[in-house]
Amino acid sequence: MTQRYRLTIEYNGADYAGWQRQEKAGPQTIQGEIEKAIKAFSGQDVTVQSSGRTDAGVHAYGQIAHVDLEDLTRPMQPFEIAKAINAHLYPQPICILSAEQVSDDFHARFSAKNKRYIYRILNRQAFPAIERGFVWHIRRPLDVPAMQEAAQVLLGHHDFTTFRDSECQAKTAMRTLDRLEVSAREYDTGGGIEIRIAAEAKSFLHHMVRNLAGTLSLVGEGKWSAADVAAALEAKDRCAGGPTAPASGLFLERVDYE
Repeated sequence: MTQRYRLTIEYNGADYAGWQRQEKAGPQTIQGEIEKAIKAFSGQDVTVQSSGRTDAGVHAYGQIAHVDLEDLTRPMQPFEIAKAINAHLYPQPICILSAEQVSDDFHARFSAKNKRYIYRILNRQAFPAIERGFVWHIRRPLDVPAMQEAAQVLLGHHDFTTFRDSECQAKTAMRTLDRLEVSAREYDTGGGIEIRIAAEAKSFLHHMVRNLAGTLSLVGEGKWSAADVAAALEAKDRCAGGPTAPASGLFLERVDYE
């Protein structure tokens, strides 16, 4: 008998080639390492299906995935399964936060109703000594209220061609961006500021959040206005958009289900 489990996963993606397993031998991936860990404790070859792929270098606080397991040699509670997977993942920076039994009609990707990403910018002169690899370091002061104002013109249902990667394989660039908020908080005692860009939608295009963050950084630097962002959106041309922000600052915070 097969039982489906929902996994909540945290990972540091800095040293991995993204979520998706490579078909041929190659760089380590998050999916591939979790599947190997499950094989090590259960003896089963499985496919772990996630809510969506994250790119190389992108992190997750709460990625969701599901996996189907045949009967184990001894009955195990979901928390024991999570513990067993983690025992074979350690010391890699990939951790199963929780496992729970779900019905066979649950699908990590197709059942998802909302995804929330956080993009982190460290705005100060000094480079990050502790969180290098977890923020985008920008030295020039950024105008956060201007970035927040510009972000609002991107809300709603639009053709986001300008903000998708040129090699994005999605059939359509039409997406509904439900939330895009820019906020700031004190980062250190020396005047450093952490700027967070929070984006929520049912689904995103390839590099969409990183391209939005890169574009908003131009507004923060005073190079673009909200009107420029609106014009870029209307252009439906990747060349009209801002730069792609580094993967290091991007985190999949959570995935929502009914």
